[in-house]
Amino acid sequence: MRYQRSSNLFKEAQKFIPGGVNSPVRAFKSVGGTPIFIEKANGALLYDADGNSYLDYISSWGPMILGHAYAPVIQAVKDSADKGTSFGIPTALETEIASLALKMIPNMDKIRFVNSGTEACMSAVRLARGATKREKIIKFEGCYHGHSDAFLIQAGSGSVTFGSPSSPGVTQGTAKDTLLATYNKLDGVEILFKENPGEIAAIIVEPVAGNMGCIAPKEGFLEGLRSLCDQNGSLLIFDEVMTGFRLAKGGAQELLGIKADIATYGKVLGGGLPVGAFAAKDEIMKHLAPEGPIYQAGTLSGNPLAMAAGLSILKALDADSDIYSRLDKKTERLEKGFKSVLKNKQIPFQINRVGSMISLHFTNKPVVDFESSAGGNRERFNKYFHGMLNNGIYLPPSSFESYFLNDALTNEDIDKTINSLSKIITEL
Repeated sequence: MRYQRSSNLFKEAQKFIPGGVNSPVRAFKSVGGTPIFIEKANGALLYDADGNSYLDYISSWGPMILGHAYAPVIQAVKDSADKGTSFGIPTALETEIASLALKMIPNMDKIRFVNSGTEACMSAVRLARGATKREKIIKFEGCYHGHSDAFLIQAGSGSVTFGSPSSPGVTQGTAKDTLLATYNKLDGVEILFKENPGEIAAIIVEPVAGNMGCIAPKEGFLEGLRSLCDQNGSLLIFDEVMTGFRLAKGGAQELLGIKADIATYGKVLGGGLPVGAFAAKDEIMKHLAPEGPIYQAGTLSGNPLAMAAGLSILKALDADSDIYSRLDKKTERLEKGFKSVLKNKQIPFQINRVGSMISLHFTNKPVVDFESSAGGNRERFNKYFHGMLNNGIYLPPSSFESYFLNDALTNEDIDKTINSLSKIITEL
């Protein structure tokens, strides 16, 4: 593979953009080397500035569930752009996509659109605090809910602890209202409720984690969170920015059969354009301005280009009764193929999968939380990433990220990916 032009573009970008990227994982710091610069994409393929092509296993970190440059979405955006790119005034398109989204997701009455997953999660927490008149929230180590101050919290000395800021610029005052627990461990959450009676507004959780690799909830974990919230008058927030419209039409709530009080969305919902949303029952959403006192606003919220793209992708997903079954089978094919290759070489590994989310960890121990995810062999992962990249396979450039498969991938593409792992296996 040639990477010279990408290397030159990266050097140029570093002169004007911090780190040369607009989101840190793109810089390849976790895996080493120089990031590739993409010029275009179509279907399952990415094409870089050096003329290389890659089978894409991140799908723009989730949104491209039907593949890149999906024709109905492209046409919808073009048609919308012809009428104007932004108005800051209501459009019927916003109501149309809201109606369809609420038809697809269970248990919610109203939805509000914002511009990113970060904004959706930030707004959901504010709504929960305002509705309950409480200030503290519980989040889980390794779950990422965007870069709002309340979420950039790291663990203290124990497994269940008051958090401390994980980034300069986040105040200790903000951190004290975020309580940290370990994913998949209910006992720690129970302790937090006992130590903070009547103070916890909400639990926010990724129902299927995607930011420490793909990690499924253990049996009873989400049910336990639901029960603890009910017992303590707290709200349960599902961060479905990744899982919404990806694991099922109704996301993790539908797939796992657990009802959240508030759910956040993004990624697939925008069809590749910047978008986020949060949804809840009427009795919670009525607290939101202009109906209620909890303020939230956005100049570009409900942007017609994003709404057009999102509506187009939701219509396609809603009309295709087999889409989630196809994605599940393709991802299962990848899982089985990888397991076969790795077992033959006796390399320690774990593969986690839920639907079309999957991740590979080089460790003997089950990966069930942030600590076990962080215990993987980082050096081996880096060799694996670059070996696959040189064979035309683009994977997440971090061991802490889930893969997101898209429906444009064929069985032949997946077999090529498995064969690529076979080619590089001796290098790991």
